[in-house]
Amino acid sequence: MTPRCASSSPGAMRPTHFLNHLSILFPRTEGDTEYPDSKHGQNLNAPNRVVHPRLDNHNVKYPAIAAVGAGFWKITPNHRPFTLTDPSISFPYVEHEKISTAVLFVVSLIAPAVIIFFVIMIFVPGPSVAPGTPQSKIWKRKLWEWNTGWLGLGLSLALSFFFTQGMKNLFGKPRPDLLSRCHPDYENQANYALGGFPTVLNGFYLVSSTICQQKDQGILNDGFSSFPSGHSSYSWAGLLYLALILASKFQITVPYLLPFSYTATSTSSSVFRVNAKITPNTHSSPISSISPTKNPAPLRTQSAAPPTYLLILPLIPICAAVYISSTRFSDFRHHGFDILFGSLMGSVISIFSFRLYHLPIRRGGGWSWGPRSEAKAFWSGVGAGG
Repeated sequence: MTPRCASSSPGAMRPTHFLNHLSILFPRTEGDTEYPDSKHGQNLNAPNRVVHPRLDNHNVKYPAIAAVGAGFWKITPNHRPFTLTDPSISFPYVEHEKISTAVLFVVSLIAPAVIIFFVIMIFVPGPSVAPGTPQSKIWKRKLWEWNTGWLGLGLSLALSFFFTQGMKNLFGKPRPDLLSRCHPDYENQANYALGGFPTVLNGFYLVSSTICQQKDQGILNDGFSSFPSGHSSYSWAGLLYLALILASKFQITVPYLLPFSYTATSTSSSVFRVNAKITPNTHSSPISSISPTKNPAPLRTQSAAPPTYLLILPLIPICAAVYISSTRFSDFRHHGFDILFGSLMGSVISIFSFRLYHLPIRRGGGWSWGPRSEAKAFWSGVGAGG
């Protein structure tokens, strides 16, 4: 359970959490402000505050990035020379994969998109909303959170697909089952030699892919697409992003201490409120302008681990990504390093995509960044604001 803040001043700010929907964990008290409008935590109902959530035109750009990756898929990859005596590329060719491309698409894109939609529609903005808040404002928030949730997912998968397909073509690394796909002309291998030391090691040649007698050019070209693993990168890009979204919305994070102290309230032993004041300061963050209380509560009572059962939510997509990656090894489609690199690349891309649109899990209260203002939508100028 993450501590929340309360203040005696009407203009004070407190972080809100989607975990609030779990009944009485964080009851709303007098003096609390409504849920924040943007990254600065403004009150949605504050006077003279105009909010215009707008759908981002990145909804069009990200499919374009994926389309470029699909174009790479159609290009003949580089065919790296190989040897017919290499045991690492002598595994059998498995026609029926455990996780097909269609299943990967559903698990990594469709399922996360549907889950994100329902989580936002059901739990956003939560019971922290002040009574009497117009439904139009609530639905604007829902639509904005839905927009940013899908934008991050789209960016993560588009970048993963783009880099994976491009790198496959550039490196042209043979798959573990290459020789089974190749159907090489063993009797005339010397005619296809590109290097090696046949006088020292009998029959050891580096040969070109022209030695292959495979009739299906698609199967042969795919045999030179081992690095990096596309299933690994794509599954981690989509499923780790989903895990981060769930951790953010339900505030599943490691307990931590904020730079100010808490005192226990008299209304509930499970709620801690900030005995602090926010001083006006337009050049610093709200946290940096909070003065600590003189009588802080013990450190160990200022935060707590989330309920254990909530850990299941992000663990499910992570375990699914691990399983999908493992099938690429058991199906002899990729070498171990290809899978590890693809998983790492997908993970880095998913974290980047999440942070581009969402506040940090620890201090963001489960919210995404607010819409950019007209002045910041395109070019703000060198040194603006500094």
